[in-house]
Amino acid sequence: MSALGRLGELHRELFISPWRAGLQREARSRQDALVALLFLEAMGVPNPDPYLSAELYPELVESFHDWHVRQGVEQWPEAGVCC
Repeated sequence: MSALGRLGELHRELFISPWRAGLQREARSRQDALVALLFLEAMGVPNPDPYLSAELYPELVESFHDWHVRQGVEQWPEAGVCC
């Protein structure tokens, strides 16, 4: 391994590893908020920025099931939205 590779590994161990769990929690929280915003719009609640979120729907439909299970809803009550 080169000196630059060892330096990069040292950087990850010292600065990134201790904060990894917190960063992952924050990323999950932001993703959950985005999924909730997009599916509220799908259910009729207006989205404040629909132009930027329209292209995200195909990717987020796949993760919607995981999101509502994490929120405690095993089966989504609206037919045709999920499950």
